[in-house]
Amino acid sequence: MENNNLGLRFRKLPRQPLALPKLDPLLDENLEQWPHLNQLVQCYGTEWVKDVNKYGHYENIRPDSFQTQIFEGPDTDTETEIRLASARSATIEEDVASISGRPFSDPGSSKHFGQPPLPAYEPAFDWENERAMIFGQRTPESPAASYSSGLKISVRVLSLAFQSGLVEPFFGSIALYNQERKEKLSEDFYFQIQPTEMQDAKLSSENRGVFYLDAPSASVCLLIQLEKTATEEGGVTSSVYSRKEPVHLTEREKQKLQVWSRIMPYRESFAWAVVPLFDNNLTTNTGESASPSSPLAPSMTASSSHDGVYEPIAKITSDGKQGYSGGSSVVVEISNLNKVKESYSEESIQDPKRKVHKPVKGVLRLEIEKHRNGHGDFEDLSENGSIINDSLDPTDRLSDLTLMKCPSSSSGGPRNGCSKWNSEDAKDVSRNLTSSCGTPDLNCYHAFDFCSTTRNEPFLHLFHCLYVYPVAVTLSRKRNPFIRVELRKDDTDIRKQPLEAIYPREPGVSLQKWVHTQVAVGARAASYHDEIKVSLPATWTPSHHLLFTFFHVDLQTKLEAPRPVVVGYASLPLSTYIHSRSDISLPVMRELVPHYLQESTKERLDYLEDGKNIFKLRLRLCSSLYPTNERVRDFCLEYDRHTLQTRPPWGSELLQAINSLKHVDSTALLQFLYPILNMLLHLIGNGGETLQVAAFRAMVDILTRVQQVSFDDADRNRFLVTYVDYSFDDFGGNQPPVYPGLATVWGSLARSKAKGYRVGPVYDDVLSMAWFFLELIVKSMALEQARLYDHNLPTGEDVPPMQLKESVFRCIMQLFDCLLTEVHERCKKGLSLAKRLNSSLAFFCYDLLYIIEPCQVYELVSLYMDKFSGVCQSVLHECKLTFLQIISDHDLFVEMPGRDPSDRNYLSSILIQELFLSLDHDELPLRAKGARILVILLCKHEFDARYQKAEDKLYIAQLYFPFVGQILDEMPVFYNLNATEKREVLIGVLQIVRNLDDTSLVKAWQQSIARTRLYFKLMEECLILFEHKKAADSILGGNNSRGPVSEGAGSPKYSERLSPAINNYLSEASRQEVRLEGTPDNGYLWQRVNSQLASPSQPYSLREALAQAQSSRIGASAQALRESLHPILRQKLELWEENVSATVSLQVLEITENFSSMAASHNIATDYGKLDCITTILTSFFSRNQSLAFWKAFFPIFNRIFDLHGATLMARENDRFLKQIAFHLLRLAVYRNDSVRKRAVIGLQILVKSSLYFMQTARLRALLTITLSELMSDVQVTHMKSDNTLEESGEARRLQQSLSEMADEAKSVNLLRECGLPDDTLLIIPEKFTENRWSWAEVKHLSDSLVLALDASLGHALLGSVMAMDRYAAAESFYKLGMAFAPVPDLHIMWLLHLCDAHQEMQSWAEAAQCAVAVAGVIMQALVARNDGVWSKDHVSALRKICPMVSGEFTTEASAAEVEGYGASKLTVDSAVKYLQLANKLFSQAELYHFCASILELVIPVYKSRKAYGQLAKCHTLLTNIYESILDQESNPIPFIDATYYRVGFYGEKFGKLDRKEYVYREPRDVRLGDIMEKLSHIYESRMDSNHILHIIPDSRQVKAEDLQAGVCYLQITAVDAVMEDEDLGSRRERIFSLSTGSVRARVFDRFLFDTPFTKNGKTQGGLEDQWKRRTVLQTEGSFPALVNRLLVTKSESLEFSPVENAIGMIETRTTALRNELEEPRSSDGDHLPRLQSLQRILQGSVAVQVNSGVLSVCTAFLSGEPATRLRSQELQQLIAALLEFMAVCKRAIRVHFRLIGEEDQEFHTQLVNGFQSLTAELSHYIPAILSEL
Repeated sequence: MENNNLGLRFRKLPRQPLALPKLDPLLDENLEQWPHLNQLVQCYGTEWVKDVNKYGHYENIRPDSFQTQIFEGPDTDTETEIRLASARSATIEEDVASISGRPFSDPGSSKHFGQPPLPAYEPAFDWENERAMIFGQRTPESPAASYSSGLKISVRVLSLAFQSGLVEPFFGSIALYNQERKEKLSEDFYFQIQPTEMQDAKLSSENRGVFYLDAPSASVCLLIQLEKTATEEGGVTSSVYSRKEPVHLTEREKQKLQVWSRIMPYRESFAWAVVPLFDNNLTTNTGESASPSSPLAPSMTASSSHDGVYEPIAKITSDGKQGYSGGSSVVVEISNLNKVKESYSEESIQDPKRKVHKPVKGVLRLEIEKHRNGHGDFEDLSENGSIINDSLDPTDRLSDLTLMKCPSSSSGGPRNGCSKWNSEDAKDVSRNLTSSCGTPDLNCYHAFDFCSTTRNEPFLHLFHCLYVYPVAVTLSRKRNPFIRVELRKDDTDIRKQPLEAIYPREPGVSLQKWVHTQVAVGARAASYHDEIKVSLPATWTPSHHLLFTFFHVDLQTKLEAPRPVVVGYASLPLSTYIHSRSDISLPVMRELVPHYLQESTKERLDYLEDGKNIFKLRLRLCSSLYPTNERVRDFCLEYDRHTLQTRPPWGSELLQAINSLKHVDSTALLQFLYPILNMLLHLIGNGGETLQVAAFRAMVDILTRVQQVSFDDADRNRFLVTYVDYSFDDFGGNQPPVYPGLATVWGSLARSKAKGYRVGPVYDDVLSMAWFFLELIVKSMALEQARLYDHNLPTGEDVPPMQLKESVFRCIMQLFDCLLTEVHERCKKGLSLAKRLNSSLAFFCYDLLYIIEPCQVYELVSLYMDKFSGVCQSVLHECKLTFLQIISDHDLFVEMPGRDPSDRNYLSSILIQELFLSLDHDELPLRAKGARILVILLCKHEFDARYQKAEDKLYIAQLYFPFVGQILDEMPVFYNLNATEKREVLIGVLQIVRNLDDTSLVKAWQQSIARTRLYFKLMEECLILFEHKKAADSILGGNNSRGPVSEGAGSPKYSERLSPAINNYLSEASRQEVRLEGTPDNGYLWQRVNSQLASPSQPYSLREALAQAQSSRIGASAQALRESLHPILRQKLELWEENVSATVSLQVLEITENFSSMAASHNIATDYGKLDCITTILTSFFSRNQSLAFWKAFFPIFNRIFDLHGATLMARENDRFLKQIAFHLLRLAVYRNDSVRKRAVIGLQILVKSSLYFMQTARLRALLTITLSELMSDVQVTHMKSDNTLEESGEARRLQQSLSEMADEAKSVNLLRECGLPDDTLLIIPEKFTENRWSWAEVKHLSDSLVLALDASLGHALLGSVMAMDRYAAAESFYKLGMAFAPVPDLHIMWLLHLCDAHQEMQSWAEAAQCAVAVAGVIMQALVARNDGVWSKDHVSALRKICPMVSGEFTTEASAAEVEGYGASKLTVDSAVKYLQLANKLFSQAELYHFCASILELVIPVYKSRKAYGQLAKCHTLLTNIYESILDQESNPIPFIDATYYRVGFYGEKFGKLDRKEYVYREPRDVRLGDIMEKLSHIYESRMDSNHILHIIPDSRQVKAEDLQAGVCYLQITAVDAVMEDEDLGSRRERIFSLSTGSVRARVFDRFLFDTPFTKNGKTQGGLEDQWKRRTVLQTEGSFPALVNRLLVTKSESLEFSPVENAIGMIETRTTALRNELEEPRSSDGDHLPRLQSLQRILQGSVAVQVNSGVLSVCTAFLSGEPATRLRSQELQQLIAALLEFMAVCKRAIRVHFRLIGEEDQEFHTQLVNGFQSLTAELSHYIPAILSEL
């Protein structure tokens, strides 16, 4: 296996991860005569063989960062904020980079709009973790980790210091010791400490001892024993080190000690100490649940016996910087060593009061470091193929955990060590550590762990030695005894040298012939504490023995160095005592003679102390070669005989030995498991049928027991996994492979079962252990395949698949079939064994794909699929899914051929079929599982570095593309999924489609129109399900009422839009948070000096508690869970969600663009009449919350789509689509973010351009007006100011700006460039057109129309709460809305009806009636324009006379611009008649009967055309009543007044738009001047603030700006009179209406006047001679009655009349009134009462003589004295003529009055005659001619 090719498939791993010397040179001898030993040595000694393909491949692509996606709202501008923040701080990039995501090495990304959606959906994809969730998933085991799962502790001696000074060398040993059980747990680690002046560079003072421990325990401690040179008699005694008072050695004493230590080779016990390692109150677990603050031996720091001091030291990496390590080290100062006063024993170690031993005045400093003995150790070793002393030396690099393919190896990332340096010594430590990094193996001694010989674990390494512990020798007198120990082969020749089998204490020295113990100085009962390690031979005879020689040495310096004297000998035969664990007592011989072991010789020997057993010792055998169990030894012996064929081949002894293996105790069975399995496999491969079956049955029994006795619950026992994965090598190719024999014997057993034979309970055991045999068969095949092509394969080429022999393959097929049958039958019974067996069969096929011809694997897979075909029970279907998921994870799965040579993708097609069946399954968990499998497989392809080429991605996409077809064929299946499953399917569809080429993709759109529609339904679902919403808006459950079934009930759900795996990832991350600093891993049961590190910081623990509390609550909200996350995790989550939404939208946009291009060439099947696929997806884009990146990519595509398909998209059939697009473009035009807003403007221009070419602009105006109206209810156009008044909002301003920019030719080019469109986008002429129809004037007209509608809506909104109080403003607002939305008849009518209702509430009947007439007019005009009504243009003109607002300007266009849901389709004759009747009713209430008549005349033609005679009768009855009412009004002596009119002027800034404007108000006839003053004061006082007051100007004079005060708002209210159409406004007469003046005229007024008297002499008042008059005529914007109560004064003219003209006018006015009364015709002569009353009233006011009143006052003023001289002659003559005419008419009236009166009025008539005569007499004084005239 030294060649490269074998290494392509298998990796050789060194077996021995420990740096130990070569164990036994005796093993080099020839072992051919002991085949079982050969097996053992080969099992332990050869390198492991690891199949690198077995657990799959996955090479993750380079991690990359997600881009922050910006999702803007109407009032946000995150883009600008981020840009400004970036400008302020350059470090923000580093922060963003820390939130990394999945890489996007998308080779074809240039043709794509965005990154693929899958990485954002699965940002934390963990291939190993996903595989681990498969039922029956096999996970790799690391052998070293699986057997030493506890702790590794390293100890290094730093220094030894005494109060009296360190002069002589000291030696010592350290071992792990269990105080409770009083036993050593490890062998000794030796060290020595030389005085400074005696140090030698070669001494290993830097040595480090490494100890292994299963689990922390309070009783585990370090036992430290110190030795020094045996004390010289009469020399300096060891008591100098323990005296209480300070002792200082003299120079002579120091010299003497140094000389003595050099010549004396023997040592004595000096002191000892016990150092507890762990807390007293900890539990004996393996550490995961231990408290992170558990200290390392608090007794060291606080106990009375060991006043130790702890100092954390920093880890130093090889570059000198502080680094990270899995370990933590402490420096321990042991200040109280116990001096050995006399021989001590284990009991004295337990003595708590230290009565026997004095304390030594010295300090021993140790550095103790712990390491997790985890997977990293072994992997570091195995991946590099060489032994590395990992993490023992802190200067070594960290174990590369990422090399592990085992998910359990992740321990939460690097951990911080303590970085504080506490002393100079710590620096020395670091210096020493650094200096030792060159040869780490030489400086570490791995002490053998005695527990490894008693654990229920297989032996992995070769160890074969005996530990000898001399305990005591009891002599009759005091001596200085010590013992020499040696191993001899026999006792024949006592002069023969012993075997070199004793391990030395010094490192790096070869095995020695003997070793000496300590000297027990002056002892009668000498005790020893030595540990002697003896290397044993591979096999031993009864003559192999240990020989102990006892010496006495004189401890005095004479002429030469002291020589020891032999005292006696003792021997111990190995074969007799090798198994003994208790104390052994031996007699001591005085002399040694040949054959001293033989019983006959022993009788002649002379013994010390009368032959008593005075020598006591202990033995500890540690061997992985020599089984202590007798049955195992018997099996080995019979195996040897069978192999060497020393017995007949049918030997029943071997069968018996094989069968007896089932009775071996579990410990022995486990310890020798691997060699036993190897030997049984050898028998299965090479033995006869009987032997094969026996060996197979024994093997099954052993495997079952191993599975039962191991303490883990895994389906695949870790010991067996290690055997298959590492240890099993199929005999290194030296023997035929195992798999044919194994398959044969197993297959025969299976077939026997299938035939119904009784095969015993062993068969069920075979099934439960089937995974083991299947993996053995596979590895055996793989090894054979590798060796077959070992030498003839060019370097670097893949090993070709191996064609199995027909017989072997048939056997495997039969076996597979039998096992399948078992799965099928047992699944139906619901047995979990069936599921495990199913997974094992899947992995069997998975493995075979690497080894044998895929066609042969196809046979197995198709056999499986035939057995499980179609829809089956949920348990069976789940098994089938698991089977497919396992095989599909294979690297070669895309190449697996079928039976037909053209069928290269059998597996992918069957996978797609079964996944779809899963989605359609009744069982909800199976749906979730099917969807999940799809995503996981796609993730593996997408994120695997080996599949990044474009052709690979295309090939994989083509393989999966039929899945999209399946979905389209069975859409109800998709709709029946819940939201989570839908997302899984859709993300898979998007990923598949993304990597497809256009040729493949177009196939999905070529089959049928319905199928293409369904495809885009899927795209719509993508946009819906992945829409980005705020976390607060998300709901815990999906769209479907049932939640995702794939997750456990306790699994919290942080996000809906991301993969379900993310929830587990975040849950785990939340739990790990608390470990970020000061975790159980970092402070694993070790002392923390810094109390702040003893527990995690508060926020972390609070967050973790909250997360746990939230996850434990049923139905905890996703928002609460998100809040419980660490901010970094929450930021990651939001980033991922933003990206998945953005990437999905961009991907759908990319698909839409492709579709649009294909549709242009008519290559696909779609509805070319409407292009509904494009319209629905575009609408869906707009209606979802999209990222800024999307909008930037969208509008060029939007423009391209309208260029290609403008004619279709702008057709009437797509009105609904256009309306929605227009709505969303206007909505985006409101956005604060300029990038979005400007693109919306471009979108509107694109729509306008298309309308100019493909439709009427009027239709687009109607569309945009409609959408603007709808938008007003969505957008907040006002906001409250601090003074609680409303003002225009930013949204409204931005919309106004956007509508203006739409028509701004100057900004157009820059706008297009900013949005990534060509400069001439708007000028490009579409195909089939020759002229450029783009017109900025048209766009401007459209823009102005929309701005008008916006202003009206804004004005209406700004009224707000004022509307209820200020009914005038409210009505005006409704009116403006009605006019602004006139392009849309429905909206126009809606606002007019609102206005009508408002007027009715105010009882303004005439105005309400006008609204109804206007509505009817809109409908009538539309009907006339369509020529489908009963009316003509003459009727419209008649209606316009009633309501001049009825105009043809808008409605002609609007009737043509019908939009779906709006427009002329709802305008019918019936609705017009309805509103005409409403107007008739309202005019009746207003008593304007002449309007009622006109309206009924418009209704009558309708009934005539329909021959509705009943209705006609009613109409004529109504007309009769109306004309009678008109007659009543005319015959009433009191003139009929329908309304009063008032001029109101507004002056003041608080009036806003009303400031400096005048209005004429139309009020009910009973409203007087005081009433309207009060009403308006009430309205406008509420609008004043503390800085403004309201003032009413009391007169009607002209207001001058300089007269107005700041802070005062003025109202000027004046009563005005309506002016008739033909009235002479220049007449000086006073205006007194009688019935005769307007009886037959329509009461429609648009001019008004009022007269204002004034003087020119400065006086406020004067006589008639000074009284001038100003007549003001006002022209209003429209005519009354109007749609509103007030109209703006557009024109104001004034006339002035002199005082005499005033007087003449007054007289002429009275004359005319009287003459009119005399000449008025009456209906009958008898009807004289009204006339009499009217005549009496006029005469009484004309001829009653009163001082300074009437006619007489005029004469007095102008015809007497000085004023008469000022009159011009013409004026004088006019005045006299007027007076004479007046008197003549009065005389005539008196005569008429006499004819009309009765008796009762005679007295009144007499008064009139007297008054006339008196008046004539008075006037004659001024006008003498009057007497003659009358």
